[in-house]
Amino acid sequence: MTLLQVQDLVVEFPSRRGTLRALDHINFDIAPGEILGVVGESGAGKSLTGAAIIGLLEPPGRIASGRILLERERIDNLPFARMRHIRGRKIGAIFQDPLTSLNPLYTIGRQLTETIQAHLPVSNAEARRRAIGLLEDTGIPGAAQRIDHYPHQFSGGMRQRVVIALALAAEPKLIVADEPTTALDVSIQAQIIQLLKRICRDRGAAVMLITHDMGVIAETCDRVAVMYAGRVAEIGPVHQVLHQPAHPYTLGLMASIPDMESERERLNQIDGAMPRLNAIPSGCAYNPRCPRAFERCTRQRPELLNAGATHAACWLHDANAEMAG
Repeated sequence: MTLLQVQDLVVEFPSRRGTLRALDHINFDIAPGEILGVVGESGAGKSLTGAAIIGLLEPPGRIASGRILLERERIDNLPFARMRHIRGRKIGAIFQDPLTSLNPLYTIGRQLTETIQAHLPVSNAEARRRAIGLLEDTGIPGAAQRIDHYPHQFSGGMRQRVVIALALAAEPKLIVADEPTTALDVSIQAQIIQLLKRICRDRGAAVMLITHDMGVIAETCDRVAVMYAGRVAEIGPVHQVLHQPAHPYTLGLMASIPDMESERERLNQIDGAMPRLNAIPSGCAYNPRCPRAFERCTRQRPELLNAGATHAACWLHDANAEMAG
Protein backbone atom coordinates (compact mmCIF):
# COMPACT_ATOMS: atom_id res chain seq x y z
CA MET A 1 0.00 0.00 0.00
CA THR A 2 1.39 3.40 -1.04
CA LEU A 3 0.09 6.70 0.36
CA LEU A 4 2.12 9.19 -1.70
CA GLN A 5 3.67 8.64 -5.12
CA VAL A 6 5.94 11.19 -6.79
CA GLN A 7 6.49 10.22 -10.42
CA ASP A 8 9.00 11.92 -12.76
CA LEU A 9 8.47 15.29 -11.06
CA VAL A 10 10.02 18.21 -12.93
CA VAL A 11 9.92 21.75 -11.48
CA GLU A 12 11.09 24.68 -13.59
CA PHE A 13 11.63 28.41 -13.10
CA PRO A 14 11.22 30.47 -16.29
CA SER A 15 13.62 33.44 -16.41
CA ARG A 16 14.77 36.03 -18.93
CA ARG A 17 17.87 33.96 -19.64
CA GLY A 18 15.93 30.76 -20.23
CA THR A 19 14.21 28.11 -18.14
CA LEU A 20 16.01 26.76 -15.09
CA ARG A 21 15.22 23.18 -14.07
CA ALA A 22 15.25 22.96 -10.27
CA LEU A 23 13.88 19.40 -9.91
CA ASP A 24 14.76 16.91 -12.61
CA HIS A 25 12.61 13.76 -12.77
CA ILE A 26 12.20 13.01 -9.06
CA ASN A 27 10.72 9.60 -8.15
CA PHE A 28 9.85 8.21 -4.71
CA ASP A 29 6.90 6.98 -2.67
CA ILE A 30 5.88 6.89 0.99
CA ALA A 31 3.78 4.21 2.72
CA PRO A 32 1.28 4.88 5.54
CA GLY A 33 3.06 5.12 8.90
CA GLU A 34 6.49 5.49 7.27
CA ILE A 35 8.99 8.30 7.85
CA LEU A 36 10.97 9.13 4.70
CA GLY A 37 13.95 11.40 5.23
CA VAL A 38 15.04 13.73 2.42
CA VAL A 39 18.60 14.94 2.89
CA GLY A 40 21.21 16.91 0.95
CA GLU A 41 23.18 20.14 0.85
CA SER A 42 21.51 23.55 0.61
CA GLY A 43 20.18 24.00 -2.91
CA ALA A 44 19.72 20.27 -3.56
CA GLY A 45 15.95 20.70 -4.02
CA LYS A 46 14.70 19.24 -0.73
CA SER A 47 12.37 22.06 0.31
CA LEU A 48 11.25 22.58 -3.29
CA THR A 49 10.11 18.96 -3.43
CA GLY A 50 8.08 19.46 -0.25
CA ALA A 51 6.59 22.72 -1.58
CA ALA A 52 5.56 20.99 -4.83
CA ILE A 53 3.80 18.22 -2.88
CA ILE A 54 1.81 20.61 -0.68
CA GLY A 55 1.03 22.95 -3.59
CA LEU A 56 2.99 25.93 -2.31
CA LEU A 57 5.56 26.54 -5.06
CA GLU A 58 6.59 30.19 -5.18
CA PRO A 59 5.86 31.80 -8.59
CA PRO A 60 7.29 31.74 -11.20
CA GLY A 61 8.17 28.16 -10.17
CA ARG A 62 5.86 25.57 -11.70
CA ILE A 63 5.48 21.84 -12.11
CA ALA A 64 6.48 21.31 -15.74
CA SER A 65 5.80 17.58 -15.92
CA GLY A 66 5.36 14.47 -13.81
CA ARG A 67 2.64 13.51 -11.35
CA ILE A 68 2.00 13.59 -7.60
CA LEU A 69 -0.58 11.12 -6.32
CA LEU A 70 -2.04 11.02 -2.81
CA GLU A 71 -4.09 7.90 -2.11
CA ARG A 72 -4.07 7.33 -5.88
CA GLU A 73 -5.66 10.75 -6.53
CA ARG A 74 -3.61 13.13 -8.64
CA ILE A 75 -3.05 16.37 -6.70
CA ASP A 76 -0.47 18.32 -8.74
CA ASN A 77 -3.03 19.78 -11.19
CA LEU A 78 -5.93 20.59 -8.86
CA PRO A 79 -7.68 24.00 -8.66
CA PHE A 80 -6.44 26.22 -5.83
CA ALA A 81 -9.57 25.82 -3.65
CA ARG A 82 -9.52 22.02 -3.90
CA MET A 83 -5.78 21.87 -3.13
CA ARG A 84 -6.27 24.20 -0.17
CA HIS A 85 -8.81 21.75 1.27
CA ILE A 86 -6.47 18.77 0.74
CA ARG A 87 -3.55 20.71 2.24
CA GLY A 88 -5.25 20.92 5.61
CA ARG A 89 -7.36 17.78 5.55
CA LYS A 90 -5.02 15.20 4.05
CA ILE A 91 -1.59 16.90 4.16
CA GLY A 92 -0.21 18.72 7.19
CA ALA A 93 2.85 20.97 6.99
CA ILE A 94 5.49 21.77 9.62
CA PHE A 95 7.95 24.51 8.73
CA GLN A 96 11.39 25.46 10.00
CA ASP A 97 10.53 28.65 11.87
CA PRO A 98 7.46 28.32 14.11
CA LEU A 99 7.16 32.11 14.38
CA THR A 100 6.31 32.42 10.68
CA SER A 101 3.70 29.63 10.95
CA LEU A 102 1.72 31.23 13.80
CA ASN A 103 -0.31 34.44 13.74
CA PRO A 104 1.02 36.62 16.60
CA LEU A 105 -2.35 38.42 16.96
CA TYR A 106 -4.44 35.31 17.70
CA THR A 107 -4.33 32.97 20.67
CA ILE A 108 -3.07 29.45 20.10
CA GLY A 109 -6.57 28.18 20.81
CA ARG A 110 -8.21 30.35 18.18
CA GLN A 111 -5.70 29.24 15.53
CA LEU A 112 -6.21 25.57 16.39
CA THR A 113 -10.02 25.68 16.62
CA GLU A 114 -10.34 27.64 13.34
CA THR A 115 -8.14 25.08 11.59
CA ILE A 116 -10.14 22.17 13.03
CA GLN A 117 -13.49 23.72 12.05
CA ALA A 118 -12.27 24.58 8.56
CA HIS A 119 -11.83 20.87 7.84
CA LEU A 120 -14.06 18.97 10.27
CA PRO A 121 -17.80 19.48 10.96
CA VAL A 122 -17.58 20.00 14.74
CA SER A 123 -19.06 22.47 17.24
CA ASN A 124 -17.07 25.23 18.96
CA ALA A 125 -16.96 23.22 22.19
CA GLU A 126 -15.82 20.06 20.42
CA ALA A 127 -13.18 22.01 18.45
CA ARG A 128 -11.82 23.47 21.69
CA ARG A 129 -11.80 20.03 23.34
CA ARG A 130 -9.89 18.62 20.36
CA ALA A 131 -7.45 21.55 20.42
CA ILE A 132 -6.64 20.94 24.10
CA GLY A 133 -6.17 17.25 23.32
CA LEU A 134 -3.74 18.09 20.49
CA LEU A 135 -1.70 20.34 22.79
CA GLU A 136 -1.58 17.56 25.38
CA ASP A 137 -0.59 15.01 22.72
CA THR A 138 2.28 17.23 21.61
CA GLY A 139 3.60 17.56 25.16
CA ILE A 140 2.52 21.05 26.21
CA PRO A 141 1.99 21.12 29.99
CA GLY A 142 -1.13 22.82 31.36
CA ALA A 143 -2.75 22.69 27.91
CA ALA A 144 -6.22 23.71 29.20
CA GLN A 145 -4.77 27.01 30.50
CA ARG A 146 -2.14 27.60 27.81
CA ILE A 147 -4.64 27.27 24.97
CA ASP A 148 -5.63 30.91 25.59
CA HIS A 149 -2.04 32.20 25.43
CA TYR A 150 -0.44 33.98 22.46
CA PRO A 151 2.54 32.64 20.46
CA HIS A 152 4.99 35.08 22.09
CA GLN A 153 4.22 33.51 25.48
CA PHE A 154 5.73 30.19 24.36
CA SER A 155 9.40 29.22 24.02
CA GLY A 156 10.82 28.16 20.63
CA GLY A 157 10.46 24.46 21.40
CA MET A 158 6.90 24.91 22.67
CA ARG A 159 5.98 26.99 19.61
CA GLN A 160 7.22 24.17 17.40
CA ARG A 161 4.98 21.76 19.32
CA VAL A 162 2.05 24.09 18.66
CA VAL A 163 2.92 24.06 14.93
CA ILE A 164 2.93 20.24 15.02
CA ALA A 165 -0.46 20.33 16.77
CA LEU A 166 -1.73 22.65 13.99
CA ALA A 167 -0.40 20.27 11.33
CA LEU A 168 -2.29 17.41 13.02
CA ALA A 169 -5.50 19.37 13.60
CA ALA A 170 -7.50 17.79 10.76
CA GLU A 171 -5.96 14.32 11.20
CA PRO A 172 -4.01 14.31 7.93
CA LYS A 173 -2.60 11.18 6.30
CA LEU A 174 0.71 12.83 5.33
CA ILE A 175 2.88 15.37 7.15
CA VAL A 176 5.56 17.31 5.27
CA ALA A 177 8.08 18.50 7.87
CA ASP A 178 10.64 20.96 6.45
CA GLU A 179 13.65 21.31 8.79
CA PRO A 180 11.37 21.12 11.88
CA THR A 181 14.26 20.97 14.39
CA THR A 182 16.86 23.31 12.86
CA ALA A 183 16.10 26.36 15.00
CA LEU A 184 16.02 24.36 18.25
CA ASP A 185 18.76 23.33 20.67
CA VAL A 186 19.84 19.70 20.76
CA SER A 187 17.78 18.53 23.75
CA ILE A 188 14.59 20.06 22.31
CA GLN A 189 15.44 18.56 18.91
CA ALA A 190 15.47 15.10 20.46
CA GLN A 191 12.04 15.70 22.04
CA ILE A 192 10.54 16.88 18.73
CA ILE A 193 12.01 13.83 16.94
CA GLN A 194 10.47 11.48 19.51
CA LEU A 195 7.16 13.33 19.13
CA LEU A 196 7.15 12.86 15.33
CA LYS A 197 7.95 9.16 15.71
CA ARG A 198 5.16 8.69 18.25
CA ILE A 199 2.66 10.51 16.02
CA CYS A 200 3.52 8.13 13.17
CA ARG A 201 3.13 5.11 15.39
CA ASP A 202 -0.10 6.18 17.09
CA ARG A 203 -1.92 7.84 14.19
CA GLY A 204 -0.55 5.86 11.23
CA ALA A 205 0.41 9.11 9.50
CA ALA A 206 3.29 9.16 7.02
CA VAL A 207 5.98 11.82 7.37
CA MET A 208 8.28 13.33 4.76
CA LEU A 209 11.11 14.75 6.89
CA ILE A 210 13.28 17.29 5.07
CA THR A 211 16.60 18.01 6.77
CA HIS A 212 20.33 18.44 6.23
CA ASP A 213 21.12 16.73 9.53
CA MET A 214 22.20 13.09 9.14
CA GLY A 215 21.87 12.59 12.90
CA VAL A 216 18.17 13.46 12.74
CA ILE A 217 17.77 11.09 9.76
CA ALA A 218 19.50 8.23 11.59
CA GLU A 219 17.36 8.73 14.70
CA THR A 220 14.01 9.17 13.01
CA CYS A 221 13.58 7.70 9.54
CA ASP A 222 12.71 4.33 8.05
CA ARG A 223 14.06 5.20 4.60
CA VAL A 224 16.12 8.08 3.26
CA ALA A 225 16.41 9.83 -0.11
CA VAL A 226 19.70 11.65 -0.72
CA MET A 227 19.27 14.58 -3.12
CA TYR A 228 21.89 16.32 -5.24
CA ALA A 229 21.35 19.15 -7.76
CA GLY A 230 17.62 18.55 -8.09
CA ARG A 231 17.83 14.77 -8.44
CA VAL A 232 17.66 11.75 -6.15
CA ALA A 233 21.21 10.37 -5.90
CA GLU A 234 20.35 7.43 -3.63
CA ILE A 235 17.29 6.05 -1.87
CA GLY A 236 16.86 3.08 0.45
CA PRO A 237 16.49 1.84 4.04
CA VAL A 238 18.14 4.30 6.40
CA HIS A 239 20.58 1.80 7.96
CA GLN A 240 21.93 0.68 4.59
CA VAL A 241 22.24 4.18 3.15
CA LEU A 242 24.07 5.46 6.23
CA HIS A 243 26.34 2.47 6.85
CA GLN A 244 26.82 1.06 3.34
CA PRO A 245 26.32 4.03 0.99
CA ALA A 246 26.23 3.05 -2.68
CA HIS A 247 26.59 6.51 -4.27
CA PRO A 248 29.95 8.36 -4.05
CA TYR A 249 28.09 11.52 -2.95
CA THR A 250 26.41 9.69 -0.03
CA LEU A 251 29.80 8.19 0.82
CA GLY A 252 31.31 11.69 0.91
CA LEU A 253 28.47 13.00 3.09
CA MET A 254 28.93 10.17 5.58
CA ALA A 255 32.72 10.59 5.66
CA SER A 256 32.31 14.28 6.56
CA ILE A 257 30.39 13.48 9.76
CA PRO A 258 32.37 13.22 13.03
CA ASP A 259 32.51 9.66 14.39
CA MET A 260 33.18 9.24 18.12
CA GLU A 261 34.43 5.67 17.66
CA SER A 262 36.81 6.41 14.80
CA GLU A 263 40.55 7.02 15.08
CA ARG A 264 40.44 9.65 12.31
CA GLU A 265 42.15 12.91 13.20
CA ARG A 266 40.69 14.85 10.28
CA LEU A 267 37.23 14.93 8.74
CA ASN A 268 36.95 14.29 5.03
CA GLN A 269 35.39 16.93 2.85
CA ILE A 270 33.79 16.93 -0.59
CA ASP A 271 35.83 19.28 -2.76
CA GLY A 272 34.00 21.89 -4.82
CA ALA A 273 30.39 23.03 -4.50
CA MET A 274 26.99 22.03 -5.78
CA PRO A 275 26.49 23.49 -9.29
CA ARG A 276 24.16 26.42 -9.86
CA LEU A 277 20.93 25.68 -11.73
CA ASN A 278 22.25 27.41 -14.85
CA ALA A 279 25.50 25.45 -14.81
CA ILE A 280 24.58 21.81 -14.11
CA PRO A 281 27.12 19.66 -15.97
CA SER A 282 26.10 17.08 -18.56
CA GLY A 283 25.96 13.44 -17.54
CA CYS A 284 25.93 12.85 -13.81
CA ALA A 285 25.65 16.24 -12.05
CA TYR A 286 28.12 15.05 -9.39
CA ASN A 287 30.89 14.03 -11.82
CA PRO A 288 33.15 17.14 -11.40
CA ARG A 289 33.39 16.42 -7.63
CA CYS A 290 33.39 12.62 -7.79
CA PRO A 291 36.65 10.74 -7.07
CA ARG A 292 35.35 7.68 -8.95
CA ALA A 293 34.01 9.37 -12.08
CA PHE A 294 34.90 7.88 -15.44
CA GLU A 295 34.23 8.87 -19.05
CA ARG A 296 30.60 7.73 -19.21
CA CYS A 297 29.74 9.87 -16.16
CA THR A 298 30.51 13.05 -18.09
CA ARG A 299 28.20 12.34 -21.05
CA GLN A 300 25.31 10.15 -19.85
CA ARG A 301 22.99 10.75 -16.92
CA PRO A 302 22.37 7.65 -14.76
CA GLU A 303 18.87 6.78 -13.56
CA LEU A 304 18.36 5.09 -10.18
CA LEU A 305 19.97 1.64 -10.48
CA ASN A 306 19.74 -1.40 -8.22
CA ALA A 307 22.66 -1.18 -5.77
CA GLY A 308 21.91 -4.10 -3.47
CA ALA A 309 19.80 -2.89 -0.53
CA THR A 310 19.40 0.61 -2.00
CA HIS A 311 19.02 2.30 -5.39
CA ALA A 312 21.71 4.73 -6.55
CA ALA A 313 21.95 6.99 -9.61
CA CYS A 314 25.51 5.91 -10.36
CA TRP A 315 27.07 4.05 -13.32
CA LEU A 316 29.20 2.04 -10.88
CA HIS A 317 26.08 -0.08 -10.34
CA ASP A 318 25.27 -0.74 -13.98
CA ALA A 319 25.73 -4.49 -14.38
CA ASN A 320 26.09 -4.08 -18.15
CA ALA A 321 28.72 -1.37 -17.97
CA GLU A 322 32.42 -1.80 -18.34
CA MET A 323 33.64 -0.90 -14.87
CA ALA A 324 36.12 1.88 -14.64
CA GLY A 325 37.52 3.07 -11.36
